[in-house]
Parts: sequence; structure tokens; C-alpha cells
Amino acid sequence: MNRQAQAAVLFLLGASLLHAGVTDLYLRYVKAGLRPMVLLAGAVLIAAALATVWYERRRPDGHGHPEPHISWLLALPVLALILVAPPALGSYSAVRTGTALQQPYGFTKLPQGDGPLRLALADYAGRAVYDKGRSLGGRQLKITGFVALDRDGTPYLVRMTLNCCAADAQPVKVGLVGHIPPVLQPDTWLEVTGTYTARRTHDRINDGPIPFIEVSEARPVAQPRDPYDETWNS
Repeated sequence: MNRQAQAAVLFLLGASLLHAGVTDLYLRYVKAGLRPMVLLAGAVLIAAALATVWYERRRPDGHGHPEPHISWLLALPVLALILVAPPALGSYSAVRTGTALQQPYGFTKLPQGDGPLRLALADYAGRAVYDKGRSLGGRQLKITGFVALDRDGTPYLVRMTLNCCAADAQPVKVGLVGHIPPVLQPDTWLEVTGTYTARRTHDRINDGPIPFIEVSEARPVAQPRDPYDETWNS
């Protein structure tokens, strides 16, 4: 690989990062708050590519040295971003990883109203386990997540949570009881309407607590713009 080829690969990688940052593609890899860093990284790579081309044009001919062939590995991230961008993590990861539910420092006051209250799945799980549902009692609730089935067929509603990026994603799980669809396909996104129930179990992988929700209605929905739930560590 010569310097011109290196510059071309750097430019393509930088352009791919800018494309991911401008669109929602970056949300498959990192949390939403890191968008400025993705855009900055793309801009730096493009600037490095242009600087390499400028330097090569000013350098006298005949003094170049071939670079190691391993440099072509720089092209792999470009191909991954352009050709095989993976979907967000789903049920396969969820059923093989213990729940990441953690006790929060406190709970904000929930808004009042007669209609169903929309909550992030991790927020519902935290209140159900660590507040024993005191702020949830008697309220109609809406939570959204994807379906995962345990080895015994127990249906869970799940959202993957991030500290930084998809590499450290972990699931928060809520069990479903009540009026649930008779056939559930893993990775189907559902909006569930229901009420708090004191029922809970423990994750067979890490013995973490898994609360349940009493379902009165469940309907399929499209995957959210940001498939990850960051409320637990925000």
C-alpha cells in the first residue's frame, strides 16, 4: 500500500464516520451523546487524508518507501460500515447475558394524569424492584422493548443499555404476564400497556432481579430511532 492508497482509505473511513454521525446509523454502535465525537473523528480522518495527499505531491519523486501490506487492514472498518452494518443487539444477546438492572440513587416524581403513563423500560424495572412499585400503583403504564424468550419459553420485554458503546451493551428485562399475544417472535418490538405487579423472578445467569408487568394490551411497533435505553445511567 502506498501513501496515496492510505489517503484514499482514510478518506473513505472518515466519510463513513461522517455519514454515520449525520444519519442515525451511529446509534447502532455508540450512545446518542457521542455523536459529536463520531463527527469529529470523521473530520480528523478526512483532514489526515487530504494532508497526506498534499505532502505526497510536494515530496520529490523517488524517495518513497513501500508500506507494509498489513496496512490494507485499515479498509476493513470501511467495508463494515458500508456493506455489513449490523443491526442493534437483540434477543440472542439478551438471553445469554444477565440483567443489568441497578439500583438508582433516587426516583423523580412521575407526572399526574388520567391516561397511560409512558415510561422507559429500565425506569419501570427500577421502580418495580427498588421502589416496590410505590410510584406505579394504580397507574396505567406504557413501555416499549423487544421480545426475548427464555429457555423455558418465558417471554420478556427487553431493552439493551449502554455505558458507552454496543460492545458493553447489557439487557434490562421485564417479564410479561396477563393478556399477552399467543405467539411471540423473538426480536419483535412491542408497545405494552399494563399495570405494576409485585411478581418478580431472578435471572438464571447472574441472579439479578427481573420484575413483571401485568399486560392489558400489546401491539407490535417499529424499532425506535435509538434502540438502546440510556435512562439507567443518565
